[in-house]
Amino acid sequence: MVSRGGKICIGVSLILVIAIGTVIATLSLTIFKIRDPVISIHPVGLENLKFSLNFSSNVSLGMILTMGNPNYASFEFKNSISHVNFHKNVVADVPIQGEVVPARGTINVTTSAGLMVEKLILDPDFFTDISTGYLNLTSTSVLPGIARVLKIIKLKATTYSSCNISMEIHTKAVSSNCIAKLKL
Repeated sequence: MVSRGGKICIGVSLILVIAIGTVIATLSLTIFKIRDPVISIHPVGLENLKFSLNFSSNVSLGMILTMGNPNYASFEFKNSISHVNFHKNVVADVPIQGEVVPARGTINVTTSAGLMVEKLILDPDFFTDISTGYLNLTSTSVLPGIARVLKIIKLKATTYSSCNISMEIHTKAVSSNCIAKLKL
């Protein structure tokens, strides 16, 4: 038979375990809820715009990628390559240098996309799009990395992003719209 002091100890321990479980559940559903990152592309402009008759020229599109992390965990991603597509054909590779995005912070990554002009021009839809005055591209990237919660817990995480990029032919103005998802 358990003494009166033992019953009180068991009761207090049980209440303490329930309280801690409730606090952990509440925090995981509110503050520590996983939110998708915010990624945007800020084109710097078209560089090295040179066309030749053999269509072997490349055009560099300088850009700044802004990555915002709304989570309470920092995200460290490895070097990666993003792909720029024109009607499902890869027309550029964009190297992305590995970085750490701090918890609830934002970083800027400078890079450039080397557009392969010959692949663009040989695409049957190229001249149709050019006649509208805009060149529409899509960019996809996968950034594998590690999410660190309170610098204690490490979780494997991957960010997937897809961006629609629209280039106005006459003014060389570039605009983008990105959607990003974080998967643990």
